[in-house]
Amino acid sequence: MSRYLISTWEPEVPAFWQSQGKATANRNLWISIPALMLAFAVWMVWSVVVVNLPNIGFTYSTNQLFWLAAVPGLSGATLRIFYSFMVPIFGGRKWTAISTASLLLPAIGIGYAVQDPSTGYPTMLVLALLCGFGGGNFASSMANISFFFPKAQKGYALGMNAGLGNLGVSAVQFVVPLVITAAVFGGDPQTWTRAGVVKEMWLQNAGFIWVPFIALTALAAWFGMNDLASAKASFAEQAVIFRRKHNWLMCWLYVGTFGSFIGYSAAFPLLTTTLFPQVDPLQYAFLGPLVGALARVAGGWISDKLGGAVVTLWTFVAMIGAVIGVLQFLPLQGNAGNFWGFFWMFMVLFACTGVGNASTFRMIPVIFLTLHQRAAKGKPEAVQQQALVNANKEAAAVLGFTSAVAAYGAFFIPKSYGTSIALTGSPGAALWCFIGFYATCIAITWWYYSRKGAEMPC
Repeated sequence: MSRYLISTWEPEVPAFWQSQGKATANRNLWISIPALMLAFAVWMVWSVVVVNLPNIGFTYSTNQLFWLAAVPGLSGATLRIFYSFMVPIFGGRKWTAISTASLLLPAIGIGYAVQDPSTGYPTMLVLALLCGFGGGNFASSMANISFFFPKAQKGYALGMNAGLGNLGVSAVQFVVPLVITAAVFGGDPQTWTRAGVVKEMWLQNAGFIWVPFIALTALAAWFGMNDLASAKASFAEQAVIFRRKHNWLMCWLYVGTFGSFIGYSAAFPLLTTTLFPQVDPLQYAFLGPLVGALARVAGGWISDKLGGAVVTLWTFVAMIGAVIGVLQFLPLQGNAGNFWGFFWMFMVLFACTGVGNASTFRMIPVIFLTLHQRAAKGKPEAVQQQALVNANKEAAAVLGFTSAVAAYGAFFIPKSYGTSIALTGSPGAALWCFIGFYATCIAITWWYYSRKGAEMPC
């Protein structure tokens, strides 16, 4: 038996948790967090790269650039569907190490491809698709961490893992604009002339900067994390979630929270430079994902105290208000708009998505634990213990699967902006559609989870 495999894991037993469970769970969490940060950084690296490609000689159209920003979201979301079920099949330690190491492929590939302006668009699309490896990692990472912590601390643990992991989006939008200004890894710069001034850029560093960190983190996961025997399950055992109504309802709600967060993050730099060409979006773009990621950490703690459903409900109300605020500051019919109003309304929106990300993920374990406890009520102790194991397995699978569905926001939000601008000259139509969607999320949350007498209060 592998020394990394833990055969007995009982986080709900206080004596076990205090004597050995807590330290082991926290060690796995603190290795998982940097692995997830790097995954998000690689997934969202195109949000920064596309802004710089026209400067160095790549002659792609605006629509092609929006596709490059959106395609990682499409592949990442699709991979999450499969990654959702990998931890119970392969083990959290092994899968975290392997999936983290896979990020080396797009990171190295981008580093070489952007050095040659004659690189074909299909090659760039393939590299953008490979960045989806980073998006897929979230589903398996969250499923893995959910097994380690007791019910009372799942909101905290998932909030920390996801919230600090989400900082990878902010990190890539902050770090890349800095490292591409110097020959960090050597090589020739790309040059161009603007207003008579010759400028230099090492855009290859946008990919290369992550390589050593990816390698070190993959090794840390392999030698420092654990696999849990109690988390083992076949795909057939996990597939029961597709018959659970609350799986699909939580998919819908998580599209509204995480789908919004990752979609706004992917599109914000390009949307800003399209609407306000006088503004350098890379000076500000990292702040949105940073606010959202930190809000997610706080949201996990708040949801543990107040309950996930009530926090989710009011978060969607606030999101509608923030989108209406964004609409007020858009350029329209000769009006230049107001960048700072636009920017601050988006900061509010990012903060709301972060809190909502945590609150919806706090709801999922509680829903499935309640579901199985109700079914086992009054039955023998062995049946009740097995109900707890089954609840944890299903909740982990639902955490992964809902994140897979929600990740399509990273594709649809940028494409919605692009389509709206192409048809109407403004992203306003897309934003009104988002408002309508958030209204449906409020109705679902209230009816099923937060009202007095709700089917599954959580």
